[in-house]
Amino acid sequence: MRKEKPVALVAIDGPSGSGKSALAKELALGLGILYIDTGAMYRALGLVAKNRGIPFEEGGALTTFLEEIHFKYADGKGLVSVDGEDLTEAIREHSVSELASVFSALPSVRRYLGQFQRALPGQRPCVMEGRDVGTVIFPDAFCKFFITASVETRARRRYEQLLGKYSPGDISLEAILQDQRKRDERDKARNHAPLARAPDAEIIDTSDYTLHEVTALVAKKVRKRALEEGISL
Repeated sequence: MRKEKPVALVAIDGPSGSGKSALAKELALGLGILYIDTGAMYRALGLVAKNRGIPFEEGGALTTFLEEIHFKYADGKGLVSVDGEDLTEAIREHSVSELASVFSALPSVRRYLGQFQRALPGQRPCVMEGRDVGTVIFPDAFCKFFITASVETRARRRYEQLLGKYSPGDISLEAILQDQRKRDERDKARNHAPLARAPDAEIIDTSDYTLHEVTALVAKKVRKRALEEGISL
C-alpha cells in the first residue's frame, strides 16, 4: 500500500510578544498556505465569558457556556466570532491578553479549542501558531519552531504597538513588562498544556532580527524540510 505523504503543517509556538504571530502570517503568505491564529480563539472565548459573567473556573457554568456557544473562525483571515458577534477587533485590546492567559489555563477550555483546532486544517497545508501547537495539538507537524525573544524586547514591542492606540500617558512600558513576566510564568506553570518547546522544535530568538529577516530564515528552513519529506508547498 502506498504511504500517504504527511500534511504540510508548520507549528510555531512561543511566549507572548515573541513575534510568532507576525512571523506566521508572513510565512503563510509567502508560502501561499493557510494561516491559523490559535491565540485569537482564546482571546475571543475569554472576552465573551467575562462579558457574560462566566466564572473563570471549572464548573457547570463553564461547561454549559462551552456546550452552547456557536464559535466560528474564518480560515486565513483571523476573523473570529462567538454567537454571531464579530470579535476580531475587540480581542486586540491589551486588557484581553490577561483574560486569555487566565482563561486558557482551564483544562476544559483547552480541550474545547484543541478539538476545534485539530479539525480546522483538514488536509490543507497551513501554518498554525500558539503555545502548544507542536507539543499537544499537532505533535506530528512536519516542521516545528519555538520563537522567542528577551522579555524586555517583547515588552518594548508590545508598548510600541499600543502607542498606535493609546497616548503615552495611558500606558507604561514598566507595567507592560510586569504583565509580560506574569503571563510568562502563568503560561509555563499551568498544569494543562503548559508553554513548552517541543523536543524537535528549532529555537529561533528574534530579539536582534527584523520580521523580514526571521521570515526569510524560517521560510528557507521550511522549504528545505518539505523537499526532504517529499511534501509539496
